[in-house]
Amino acid sequence: MSLFAIILVCISAFMQAGWNLLSKSQYPSSTFFLVASTTGALLLSPVIIINWDTVAHDISFQVWQLVSMAGFCMALYYIALAGAYRAGDISIAYPIARSFPVIVVSVVTLILGRGDQVSGLCVAGIFCVVGGCFLLPLQRFGDFRFKNYFNTTCGLALLAAIGTSGYTILDDEALRILRTAPGIDMTNTWVTILYAFFEALWASFWLLLYVAATRRGRSDMYKELRLSKKNAILAGIAIQVTYAIVLISMAFVSNVSYVAGFRQLSIPLGAALGIVVLKEKLYPPKLTGVIIMFAGLVFLAIG
Repeated sequence: MSLFAIILVCISAFMQAGWNLLSKSQYPSSTFFLVASTTGALLLSPVIIINWDTVAHDISFQVWQLVSMAGFCMALYYIALAGAYRAGDISIAYPIARSFPVIVVSVVTLILGRGDQVSGLCVAGIFCVVGGCFLLPLQRFGDFRFKNYFNTTCGLALLAAIGTSGYTILDDEALRILRTAPGIDMTNTWVTILYAFFEALWASFWLLLYVAATRRGRSDMYKELRLSKKNAILAGIAIQVTYAIVLISMAFVSNVSYVAGFRQLSIPLGAALGIVVLKEKLYPPKLTGVIIMFAGLVFLAIG
């Protein structure tokens, strides 16, 4: 992995942790992510003009179905993440929301009959991530009680992880179809950016439905648009720029798993920012849990 690729991925990890900190430091709400997602879609919208013929004629109905479902899962991720940040510490919610999707995708890989793609190192990584998650909510190592895990923060963080897992799996299938479609004459990077635009657009659509249909959503909309819309716009830009950096970095590595591994740097960064900037409590089990999870995710990425 080249030094340039390492620098790019480190920048993306800092930005990933940064926009999560930005959402937590404000009033975390679905409207915040609605504004952020819409901003991201607008940022990518020129890709439609450049590739209008492809959009109009060459994208199959199956891809439209998949991207609409992926957008729903992304909206679920944003809604649950906002709730988890309202309920508790980012240094607990963020590592859970970011790490569990890797496990879910690995399990789905096994279910789909691709067991040869899951090595012993991957299995070790799964155990590390699960073990680390059990340590995060504890104040002392002897505090293993069910009540420490059955709480709103952990529950919503897991729901956010389910949303991430859903759109990750759907993205993979949709992009496989797009990249091999006979009528689409685009590089893989352009195909991915085009797909990202529609996914952000669908996520905004589902988020708008949720915000308009719920009392909390409607009350949060007024508060968010009045107080925090600038930060939501910045978060939306950061989300899409982070995604673009990751795509660029993939061109400078021999194996994309190295990128996936280095991206997990955002987990200890997110936890550290919550502790340093937001003054969240640093308990020994939390620190140990984050370190173990980070190691496990690297095992999963390179295994």
